[in-house]
Amino acid sequence: MSEAVLTGSVLRGPHGFFTRLGGVSPAPYDSLNCSLSSQDDPVNVTENRARVARAIEVEPDHLLGLKQTHSDITVSVTAETPLWVAGSGQVGDALVTDCPEIGVGVITADCGPVLLSSEDGRIVGAAHAGWRGAAGGILESVVAQMVALGAVGIRAVVGPCIAPVSYEVGPDMRDAVLAYGSVGEIFFRSAPRAGHFLFDLPGYCGFRLEQAGVQNVQILGVDTLTDPRFFSHRRRTLAGGGHIGHQISAIRPLDVPLG
Repeated sequence: MSEAVLTGSVLRGPHGFFTRLGGVSPAPYDSLNCSLSSQDDPVNVTENRARVARAIEVEPDHLLGLKQTHSDITVSVTAETPLWVAGSGQVGDALVTDCPEIGVGVITADCGPVLLSSEDGRIVGAAHAGWRGAAGGILESVVAQMVALGAVGIRAVVGPCIAPVSYEVGPDMRDAVLAYGSVGEIFFRSAPRAGHFLFDLPGYCGFRLEQAGVQNVQILGVDTLTDPRFFSHRRRTLAGGGHIGHQISAIRPLDVPLG
């Protein structure tokens, strides 16, 4: 496994959970920052995204993303969908496509990046799943949109995100998650600090995917807080703040003849 990009063993189609390695951005965005909402030079971000696009075998202007807001909105991209310039996509937190020339991606810096493919690799999806989006239904939404395009045998990989041992939360966040279903309680355990909890975000995402009908779920189990290859909002907060970039996770469909 490359140090610069991680992959899932269950997915079909070129894909990658990209680290912060292998780009052109200087510190503090060093180096593969793919966030156009950061203070990084847009020229650097454009080159970084172009490198990601080429890695999954699409043209740079065919790597699509959205304005992520922790919603349950999935955007479906088909042959009839007009393409958009990076940074000008609509609001949403997941993309699906059946176009082999299109790559779909999400940016994260502790939230869960989830990449999905149909059994034949002809239909793929990418979802941004923080606790709010996962609790609110983004994973069910992306699975439903893939099914609407004809996907069968969907498999998914939950990529690098903040690990349970690193994710201390307060009772208000726990209550918010449990408001979407008390079964979520099994993904919390008491933290060393009184009145706080440790939340298993990757496990919760895996559970929601399975509940949505995904039978083949892989969790990479890489902690963005403790692994310096990744950007981490929590690490930045613990260090006192400052600028931060985001890593990207992206996938494109296979060109599989039908019939």
